[in-house]
Amino acid sequence: MGAGNPRIDFTKPALRPRPLDVRWIHGSPSAKHNTDPDIQVHAYDEHTFILRQNMAINYEAPFMFLLFGNTQAVLIDTGATASAEYFPLRRVVDELMTGWLAHHPREGYHLLVLHTHAHGDHIAADGQFTGRPDTTVVGADLVTAWDHFGFGADPDAVAQVDLGGRVLECLATPGHHEAAVTFYDRWTGFLLTGDTVYPGRLYIQDWPAFARTIDRLIDFSERRTVSHVLGCHIEMTREPGVDYPIRFTWQPDEPPLEMTTGHLRDIRAALEEIGDRPRRHPLPHCILWPSE
Repeated sequence: MGAGNPRIDFTKPALRPRPLDVRWIHGSPSAKHNTDPDIQVHAYDEHTFILRQNMAINYEAPFMFLLFGNTQAVLIDTGATASAEYFPLRRVVDELMTGWLAHHPREGYHLLVLHTHAHGDHIAADGQFTGRPDTTVVGADLVTAWDHFGFGADPDAVAQVDLGGRVLECLATPGHHEAAVTFYDRWTGFLLTGDTVYPGRLYIQDWPAFARTIDRLIDFSERRTVSHVLGCHIEMTREPGVDYPIRFTWQPDEPPLEMTTGHLRDIRAALEEIGDRPRRHPLPHCILWPSE
């Protein structure tokens, strides 16, 4: 780091909760007439970016997160499409990194690619980063990801990823997927829950594991300042308990992406009500949905 670009202090308390204040791209009545960018980029602050994939490219329209620290940035998830022609994730990330480094010059700045879990709509563009200089892509499968975080030896551990003064805390949170990981960013207060918790259909692969994960997230959040609970999709409408049809690519009445720790407690109460006989259960902001 040059003398004119001192180390950024990421040790301040998490920001006060505030809305993301963004209208997300949400598809169009006809893909033929879609004019949205391939990837929407929202700057939460100068060191934090949230990306969303265009629904015309893939109906999943997942969210991704790019966080900058003093020595490296982390990209969490790589979206639902492998093709750089249709989904230019690497180009967008490179442009954001180039812009950030222009304001905060660093030598040998690194990119780390991590994942919330191993489903295809979260790892598809990993290959775009193959061969990229100063880049590490950590596989999302159970063995690779959990060994990286140390969860193989201790699934209850709280791992840390240090981006250079900006520290993410990482938890194993299975239930939706056996290798699911949740990330907590101390700088923004974001709790990044992947497909475990988001405003949509919470597909639950392992019901007891999911219940334990929700308990753990509640306990973890009570000892942290959580500004927003951020998952990777929006599938609900603004009408409580009502979702958009599966594979729908026109969602003009989406609720916000951001949820709260209160929603975690609502999910826990619903799980207690349902008991040991899993069934689909709508809540105002999401739907519990056992995988068949």
